[in-house]
Amino acid sequence: MISVLVVDDHELVRTGICRMLEDHDEIEVIGQAESGEEAIQLARQLEPNVVLLDVNMPGIGGVETTRRLLQSVPNTHVLAVSGLAEEPYPSLLLKAGAKGYITKGAPLTEMVRAIKKVMQGGKYFSADIAEQLASSYLSDTQQSPFNALSEREMQVALMVVNCISAQEIADKLFVSVKTVNTYRYRIFEKLNVDSDVKLTHLAIRYGLIKP
Repeated sequence: MISVLVVDDHELVRTGICRMLEDHDEIEVIGQAESGEEAIQLARQLEPNVVLLDVNMPGIGGVETTRRLLQSVPNTHVLAVSGLAEEPYPSLLLKAGAKGYITKGAPLTEMVRAIKKVMQGGKYFSADIAEQLASSYLSDTQQSPFNALSEREMQVALMVVNCISAQEIADKLFVSVKTVNTYRYRIFEKLNVDSDVKLTHLAIRYGLIKP
């Protein structure tokens, strides 16, 4: 039996995934979480085999959640399930330790196949995700300016464009506000923007957030 923790900030999505998986005898949903912070806490208690994780959530977000989950519960496997198929999300999740990445439009049969695959220690990516990853590794140019950011800079950038204050970011990442602002200025410099508004417009343009 494969134990699964479902993490998504939308209750309807969580409930839908749980109900779909109920019909599979080999899979048992043992918990639900609506944020990365809650997911980490539940994972420590329940020790699921697989965590189905939304990527773009309020709070620390999917990338940092993946990193902390694997630090806290090293025997679990993270499978990203997201409506965001564009780079750099797949690459960032892969670097953070996720074993797979499928889109929310994937059929149930593919989700089950992905769960079993990562549980066995393998990796699984939806066809469109795999194609993007292959293209990004083979390409000599960076299609998105956000690819120039480090993982931490990307994390801070996503929090900024989701209107999280510097103090809140500092609290969530366990750093000082001064450090957050240093990251922020580095992000501005790398992306050639000079305000949070322009950063947000750029994030929308390259599909990191929805308008």
